[in-house]
Amino acid sequence: MSLLEKLGQDPQRSMKRFLSGLGLFVIGLALIFLGIYQSHIWQIIGLVILACGCLFAIYGYIGMFANRLYHIVNRTKD
Repeated sequence: MSLLEKLGQDPQRSMKRFLSGLGLFVIGLALIFLGIYQSHIWQIIGLVILACGCLFAIYGYIGMFANRLYHIVNRTKD
């Protein structure tokens, strides 16, 4: 199984990962802005959640991109 096939085998799951990561990113941003007016602990928690959200969204986006690229490459081989 090629790397493109493995990464892009389930585009619906990749989309869910991407949207979950995007949601975590927004929550992290909200916590960072909350930390401006409250305790700085909120900013630290927000940065951790923001970083996790970015990684999760990147992983989901790579899966969606791999699926598209796999179909383009296989369509041109035929």
